[in-house]
Amino acid sequence: MTKQTILSGSPWEDKVGYCRAIRVGNLIEVSGTVAIVDGETVKADDAYAQTVNIIERIGKVLEEAGASLEHVVRTRIFTTDISRFEDIARGHGQFFSQIKPTTGMYGISQLVAPEYLVEIEFTALLGE
Repeated sequence: MTKQTILSGSPWEDKVGYCRAIRVGNLIEVSGTVAIVDGETVKADDAYAQTVNIIERIGKVLEEAGASLEHVVRTRIFTTDISRFEDIARGHGQFFSQIKPTTGMYGISQLVAPEYLVEIEFTALLGE
């Protein structure tokens, strides 16, 4: 079975020893991904914008692996502020309301930097 490693160019990929995504056969696993917080369109206090940013970026990663968001079968959402559930859910639903992957949302104490409110992992499965 072939393995396709997808890199994003982040310096952390070599430092930590990981890739953005990996495809093995029909299965694609995407590493936990945070938003690109730019202070304008994606702010450190905007959980909705962070969620949308993450999903849009991962849509492009999935394309590189020969898939799309329609192939996502599971998402795992981690947030440092579970009280923002509605904003995160609205962002997730904007992309997945028709696809309906299994999902879980978990309140955690912190992510890698304080400006990140949301991190999402994805699993996609291609048809045979």
